[in-house]
Order: sequence, then C-alpha cells, then structure tokens
Amino acid sequence: MIRILCLLSAILFTALPAQAEQLINVGDLEIHYSSFPSTFLTPDVANTYRIKRSRYSAVVNVAVLDKSQEGKPAVRAAVSGTARNLLGTEKKLSFREIREGDAIYYIAELSHSNEERFKFIIDVTQNGTKGQINFDQTFFVD
Repeated sequence: MIRILCLLSAILFTALPAQAEQLINVGDLEIHYSSFPSTFLTPDVANTYRIKRSRYSAVVNVAVLDKSQEGKPAVRAAVSGTARNLLGTEKKLSFREIREGDAIYYIAELSHSNEERFKFIIDVTQNGTKGQINFDQTFFVD
C-alpha cells in the first residue's frame, strides 16, 4: 500500500505538462493542485481509488497543507469548483476526499474531448480561511 501511496503522490503532485510548481498560499494554508489524464494512473491505482481510466477522462487533485504547524500536515477542507470550456459549457467538479495515512487529497473526475481547453475555478475553505484556485488546461486524447 505504501508503494501505491508513493506512486499516487508522485503523479498527483507532478505538474503535467511540465510547469512551475502548482500551488497557492492563502493565510496559513498551502494549497497544491494538479490535473492530468486518468490514463496516467496505473489500473491498480485507479481501481483502488475508484477512478475511471479513459482517454476521455481527467483527474483534478487538490491537497491542503497547514503551514502554521511543524511539518506542514495535510488538513481537511471543503473543496468545490467548476471547469468551463471555450464554448462556455460549465461542468461542476464533484470532489471526494481520499485519505491514506496522514495524506489527504481531494479528487474530481472530468470528461473531455480531444484538445478541449478548460478554465478551472476551485474554491477551498478550511476553518474560515478561503482561497480560490484559477488555472487553464488543455486535455488531449492519447
């Protein structure tokens, strides 16, 4: 199980395609985020976390860390958001919490077409601290 956690962590915190680290700081929170094709997950990892692997499916991942505590532990948060394509079609992102040991992740799945670009707006709230993640990403069908 440790191998699965390490693999998932490596995939989830790797910005695809290569970019600067994807995080925002809001008060005492460090909010990491990424999105990637679901096919980047191995079948075992996808099965473990009930993620549908498909050429037409992406995963959005958010993790919230508390910078005010030693070691910046992961903390629970309320995470919600939307993805809007260039035609203005908006898709609600349904995040669910994944807990593995001390790690806490929030993941949502998103269906897409080839070369479909989305503008993501994700709201994160933790103990009264509110932050918003805004980013764009284009997904391609392998």
